[in-house]
Formats: sequence, C-alpha cells, structure tokens
Amino acid sequence: MSVITNFIEFKIVITVMKYKEAPLMSSRSLIEAKELGAKLARLRMARKIRQIDAAARAGIARSTAVLIEKGDPGRTLAQILRYLDAIAPNLSLQALLQENDPSLKALAQLEVTQRVRKLSSVEMKKLDF
Repeated sequence: MSVITNFIEFKIVITVMKYKEAPLMSSRSLIEAKELGAKLARLRMARKIRQIDAAARAGIARSTAVLIEKGDPGRTLAQILRYLDAIAPNLSLQALLQENDPSLKALAQLEVTQRVRKLSSVEMKKLDF
C-alpha cells in the first residue's frame, strides 16, 4: 500500500470517530453549556480582550473560541479551561460561574441604568400613586 492510501484510510477512521454530543445531552445540560459559553464571552468582554487574542493565548483556533462562547457541547473541558485561563489567569471555573471576578462586577455596574438627574418634587408627586 502506498503512503497516500494509508493517509486516506487514516483520515476516514478519524472522521468516523467524531460524533455530535448534543443528541446525547439533556436539554438542561445544553442550556448550561450555552450559559457557560455566555459567561466566558462576557468575562472576555469585561476584560477587554479580543477573541482572537484569547484564542491565541489558549492555543486554540479562533473558530474553536467562537464555538466555546456559543456553548458548543463538543468542546473539551481542557479547551474550555485553557480558554478561561487565557482570559483570566488564576480564575477558577467556580468563580466564573458565580461571577465573582471584579471585572464582571464592574461591567454589571456600568450596565445598570442610572438617572442623569434627580427627579423634582413635582415629578416625584406624579409618580406617587
């Protein structure tokens, strides 16, 4: 057999080994995977890190980073943890899930709608029903 034939057979075996995780997971688990991805994306944005930079630090392709942030259940735990470490070194997965990171708290504070000025007494009376 030639080298090309061996390579083609090897590629076919690798392709057959891949399978989709989503059909094997419960709907609750799929939702949790999406929430984890959203939290990672939010953390990355709170720290003002570009996705391509985080992916490079984690040693993964940007397309994999996109899948991680979308909550793709086919991503490995190692990829997710490396991505988390690339965004926030020494931040644990538990701290991410609890949103204990100071940058996340600062982002949440910025997102809170705040009044530009205080209401006058007349405006306050209108609201008092």
